[in-house]
Amino acid sequence: MTRPIVLLTGTLLTIVSASTASAQTDREPSRITPQGIDAHIRFLSSDLLEGRAPATRGGRIAEEYIATQLQEFGVKPGVGDSSYFQRVPIDVVKADPSTIKVTASGKANANLRFTDDVVVWPGSATDASSAHGELVFVGYGATAPEYKWDDFKGTDVRGKILLVLVNDPPATASEPNLFGAKAMTYYGRWTYKFEEAERRGAAGMLIVHTTERAGYPWQVVVGSNSVEHRLLPRPADAPPPIGVRGWITDSAATALLAQAGLNMADLRKRAESRDFRPVPTGIIIDETMRNSVQHMSSNNIVGLVRGIDPMVRDEYVAYSAHWDHLGIGPAVAGDSIYNGAADNASGVASILAIAHAAAEGVKPRRSQLFVFVTAEESGLLGSAYFGEHPTVPASKIIAALNMDIVPLNGRVRNLTVAGDNKSSLGPMLAQLVKSEGIRISPDAHPEQGHFYRSDHFSFAKAGIPSVTIVGGDDVIGHPAGWGLQQSEDYTAHRYHQPSDEYRPDFDLSGATQLAEIVYRFGLALGNTRTIPTWNADAEFRAMREASRKGQ
Repeated sequence: MTRPIVLLTGTLLTIVSASTASAQTDREPSRITPQGIDAHIRFLSSDLLEGRAPATRGGRIAEEYIATQLQEFGVKPGVGDSSYFQRVPIDVVKADPSTIKVTASGKANANLRFTDDVVVWPGSATDASSAHGELVFVGYGATAPEYKWDDFKGTDVRGKILLVLVNDPPATASEPNLFGAKAMTYYGRWTYKFEEAERRGAAGMLIVHTTERAGYPWQVVVGSNSVEHRLLPRPADAPPPIGVRGWITDSAATALLAQAGLNMADLRKRAESRDFRPVPTGIIIDETMRNSVQHMSSNNIVGLVRGIDPMVRDEYVAYSAHWDHLGIGPAVAGDSIYNGAADNASGVASILAIAHAAAEGVKPRRSQLFVFVTAEESGLLGSAYFGEHPTVPASKIIAALNMDIVPLNGRVRNLTVAGDNKSSLGPMLAQLVKSEGIRISPDAHPEQGHFYRSDHFSFAKAGIPSVTIVGGDDVIGHPAGWGLQQSEDYTAHRYHQPSDEYRPDFDLSGATQLAEIVYRFGLALGNTRTIPTWNADAEFRAMREASRKGQ
């Protein structure tokens, strides 16, 4: 019998017979099951893989496992039709940071202690890196013409070490939508702040950490940044790198500024105004690091399921998840393997289940691309490389659906979608799940900038309408607030820590539910007559329009 296929027309869903598209298969799709997802999570997060750091033995095992699974499912190679592996060059830098020396009022003062007060790392893959210069407080470090905001005011900060606040300047009563209101803009991301420091020729930068503003505790900063760093090789036309990048605790920054007679609370308040100007502190910071550098590589794994309509099968719906985690790091309670069961073995397991269903199920008109990216935890490196070197033309990828940490506590009544308000993908998905009594909820913590912290952002930077789809906090069978409590407990006690481990009591009915939703959404997009578009005010709209015109 012919199975109905969901078609999207704008934001409206219609049902048409599969017989309207030729060469369809009548095989039933492989059912996505909790048992299948469980098996993938259990293997990928086992100690055998040593935390799946890129360019390590454990990372290579993860790569081979994913490619082998795709081959077994019948998913074709997605890199030049002959390989599952897209090589990603990565420079691995391990620094030996010393205590950062501090001189204030011409006298040596209490120095900054590595991991207790600061976490610093090199700005590039060189044998040694250093930063010696005056500390200058630059507020939020933002230059945003569209908001008529400039924290630098023409100040020459070449050779300086910049002290900067995390996140965006806050909105005010008179300007409630300033810097996205409560939602973080890219100006609030730590990646932007380092990029701006490089453009201005700074010697180094320290970002002031608070758990509330960053969205995660100091231990996450330590676990993520204190051992070694992975970087993409720098383009020849890039500006010179800053010598030292890093984070500083709020208490350490407050004490440091006090040595120069400056008050952190006062400076923070001044930084909230457009009239803010950089504040020289007179404090001299001196940091030198000896580095060991390895020029290595890791792999994105790419698989392909061909569409059946000759008119559009060279267009693609992409599904993505990052396979890497932090590897072996600082021991916590005697455990040094950062297994990353939720983050993101769960997302990889879900996309593998979707790929299996896609290979065995009814094919949509367009092709389906499965992209498992490396080095997300190092700053979205694998997806950034894919965005710059896509295995198919970026203009031909009509949408990217990313999964990063899926529900492990049961089925949900709501979804959270990073980017749902930036393109037509949000309304399309809302329409798809409405009949099931599922709603899309606003981000509970828009100030944490989730849109800029997951791999869909790299697709978006290439102009591709993109979202990350995760389960919400309204968990079936539990009282209101329970799901949010579980999420906050995970962030506080397991996120980027060795305790993010596989547990046999995971309730994977929610993971299955979400994978089925993403799979059906991908099928609908594969058959849509009106492809997704960016909203008029989305920062990626112009790039998309230019790429589509040039195809």
